[in-house]
Amino acid sequence: MKEKPKVENEMLLKKFAKGKGKEELEIGIQNCVIYTRVSSKEQMDTNQSLEWQKKYCVEYAIKNQLNIKGYFGGTYESAKSDERKEFTRMLKFVKLSREKISFILVYSLDRFSRTGDSAIFISSELKKTGVNIMAVTQPIDTNSHAGALQQNIQFIFSKYDNDLRRQKTIDGMREKLLRGEWIGNAPTGYSFVKGTATQTIIINEKGEAMKQAFIWRANGLTYEQIIEKLKPLGVIMPKQTLTGIFSNPFYCGFMSHNLLSGEVIKGKHPALIDEDLFLRANALKKTDGFKVNKANDNLPLKVFVKDAETGIPFTGYIVKKKKLYYYKVNKIGIKINRSANMMHEKFREFLGDYTINSAHVEPLQIQLRYTWDNLTESNTGEKKALSLKLNEVEEEYYNLRKRHAIGKVTMDIYEEFSEEMKVRKKKLLEEFEKLDQKLSNPKELIHFTTKLTANLAPVWDSGDYYEKQIFQNTIFPAGLGYDSKKEHYRTTEINEVIGYVARLSRSLEEIKKPDFSKFEEKSGLVPRRRLELPHLAAYAPQAYLYTIPTPGRIYFTLTNVTNTRVYSYNSYI
Repeated sequence: MKEKPKVENEMLLKKFAKGKGKEELEIGIQNCVIYTRVSSKEQMDTNQSLEWQKKYCVEYAIKNQLNIKGYFGGTYESAKSDERKEFTRMLKFVKLSREKISFILVYSLDRFSRTGDSAIFISSELKKTGVNIMAVTQPIDTNSHAGALQQNIQFIFSKYDNDLRRQKTIDGMREKLLRGEWIGNAPTGYSFVKGTATQTIIINEKGEAMKQAFIWRANGLTYEQIIEKLKPLGVIMPKQTLTGIFSNPFYCGFMSHNLLSGEVIKGKHPALIDEDLFLRANALKKTDGFKVNKANDNLPLKVFVKDAETGIPFTGYIVKKKKLYYYKVNKIGIKINRSANMMHEKFREFLGDYTINSAHVEPLQIQLRYTWDNLTESNTGEKKALSLKLNEVEEEYYNLRKRHAIGKVTMDIYEEFSEEMKVRKKKLLEEFEKLDQKLSNPKELIHFTTKLTANLAPVWDSGDYYEKQIFQNTIFPAGLGYDSKKEHYRTTEINEVIGYVARLSRSLEEIKKPDFSKFEEKSGLVPRRRLELPHLAAYAPQAYLYTIPTPGRIYFTLTNVTNTRVYSYNSYI
């Protein structure tokens, strides 16, 4: 009789026991979520890995009578970081779910995480809330110490494997950079050519705008000014992006990357600008915040114009009371003062000497196209002859190498004739380059030149201080002298293209009734020498003329790239 009260007491005392009984644990292990992922978009697009993972997890849940409360992942996410979007969303759901979640089902533990110690910590924190990670292809009872240890070891090995893969990837990327090939997205102004056997990068339609931006920067324009000037070219970008472009040596043919450990490597891509222009643009970094002297806008001819007798440059000043600007040469024995308005008007008149009649624009364009065609035809014949000579040298060199390889030519003879053939080949290539016309669109060049020459004074008037400086140095590369006795300008040199067009126009003016219908004939107006891009003075050996079409109006750029200066001019006609 005494046993019954004892049993009842034990049952009552059991209410005060801590922890859950086996029956409660078995009843509580009912709900789960499924997490699937791949590590790259390519994996997601090219195979059914995500579907396979989900299929195995669903089958495991059905077999073990687990209720699936949600699916997470289903996309590509790198396992090297536990800040993954879907991964974080899943953890939040598991912790805040009203219905107790007991399992996170994954295909394998590396699908859950490859972060090693971080994965172990997350797993431990989840376990404290009663949530276990279950890899359906690697089932482990994590409720035991041995099972938990085994799972942690798998997490560590997953991280180790991930680190090895990452190192191999980094080494491959570094090797690619060392070969001169770029990794990642192409910088603004460049594009990758798809489908080529080797990496090919070309300058795209934004390239010329980026080149212009470097020229503007080298000439002292601020970031804000450059951003505004890029908008008509269809390029809109914030200052931060523009800053990154100016500091990227990719644009002058070199590559800089964190994987290169502080080295700069010559790239295989085409350089948009030369090294000198890149360095000039970046030399202004320390003066990013400088303000343009507004007085300069009213005195664009100072320094550019010199006294014709002494060669001393004109400077400028303002009479504040009258708000009038003046140019002066103020040296011992020389006192020259001229009103800025008067000297500007004289300059416009001087430009008029090289300005063509607008009625001549169309016939001049026709004549210049025929001039270009004549020169191109002549060059084509010479280039064919040079090509044949190059082929002969290549064939001789091939035969020499072949005879040397089979032992019919000794090393000393091979080296002697091999060097001779290399020299011959180099000379032929140099001659070929001289004949090569570096104009992709001569029609646009001719259209631009004639339109510009018909509007010299209006174009100069439309520019700001920097644009006027560029215009002046481009049209008159040797500068101007001012004869204070006769009150007119002198010049020793005019841009050859502008000068040539002006001479053709004057020839038409001398004809009382020019017959434009016959102007297309290859007449004596065609020069006997090549019509080249201008060779301008000692500091301006090359000039490039090109157009950037804008709907509704002609937008043009005239640029001189020199050893010591870079000039560019932009305006609308």
